[in-house]
Amino acid sequence: MDENEIYINLGKRIKYLREKVHLTQEKLAEKSGISLDYLGKIEVNINKPGLKTVIKISNALDMPIKALFDFNNEV
Repeated sequence: MDENEIYINLGKRIKYLREKVHLTQEKLAEKSGISLDYLGKIEVNINKPGLKTVIKISNALDMPIKALFDFNNEV
């Protein structure tokens, strides 16, 4: 898996997990302290988040960071 595929899968996984816990993009962005625009662009692989942002998102989802990278589990 190359770097671009990782970011594509990460965005899809964040969206999947966000929807699974019934959060809107607006609510997740607010909880994670990032902009709505930035979160939306992460989910569709326009922006590539850094580690600090991924940590913020995992904390806002109340999930371990490894859950965001579990690409083999329902995406």
